Amino acid sequence: MPSPTPRMIAKKDGAIGWMIFNNPERLNAVSLDMWEAVPKIIADFEADPEIKVIVLTGAGGKAFVAGADISQFEAQRGDPASVITYEDATMIAFETIARAERPTIAMIDGYCIGGGLGIALSCDLRFAAEGSTFGIPAAKLGLAYASSGTRRLVDVVGPAYAKEIFFTARRFTHEEAHGMGLINRVFKREALEAETRATCAIIGDNAPLTVMTAKKIVDETRKAPENFDANYCDQLIARCFASEDYAEGRTAFMEKRKPVFKGR
Repeated sequence: MPSPTPRMIAKKDGAIGWMIFNNPERLNAVSLDMWEAVPKIIADFEADPEIKVIVLTGAGGKAFVAGADISQFEAQRGDPASVITYEDATMIAFETIARAERPTIAMIDGYCIGGGLGIALSCDLRFAAEGSTFGIPAAKLGLAYASSGTRRLVDVVGPAYAKEIFFTARRFTHEEAHGMGLINRVFKREALEAETRATCAIIGDNAPLTVMTAKKIVDETRKAPENFDANYCDQLIARCFASEDYAEGRTAFMEKRKPVFKGR
């Protein structure tokens, strides 16, 4: 599927779906057309059974995403109606990434700021190159951060670090980000893509239904206890045990060979 906008690149490479924010002259700051393209690209990846992992990254080698494109705010968020349109587009983009069935990895090289950090937090895993920087400058702009994005940040780093990130609005180094659990792994810049691909290969070799089930149940456990759906989780687990992949996994183990999973 061609990307809906040249500012976004969508490509399939084996089992990996690559979604690349392509606005390097503005450090990949996200414009409205880019936000609106995200769910369309994700939907195309999700419809392809060959895609096992979705990787999000930025073009140009200087930034993952340096926030929303503030230069467009006057035109795209200048009145109440346009503000709603813009905020809806960003919310849908974040939620689409977060709810994707495929595992998602943010491959971060450079600036990961504001909405860019929101995009990364919507992913399941975050890998970063040394020298990358992170922050949410809302307090320097008079903006209010969405409650859903705040929740994701708290889920990842806890309330105390979340407050420090919001209160100070400062830039955090990759060492600080790794120390607070904001990113999973740190690699030398020249090794980032290879290490990300290696992880994708490991995930891609595993049983897709098991991976998807683990993702959904982990996300379910993040809900308030009264909203946790145990029956839904039980159904997901039962689907795995009833699958052809479970039979293949057992057979391959007994035959001492690598299993060939088909996602059914």
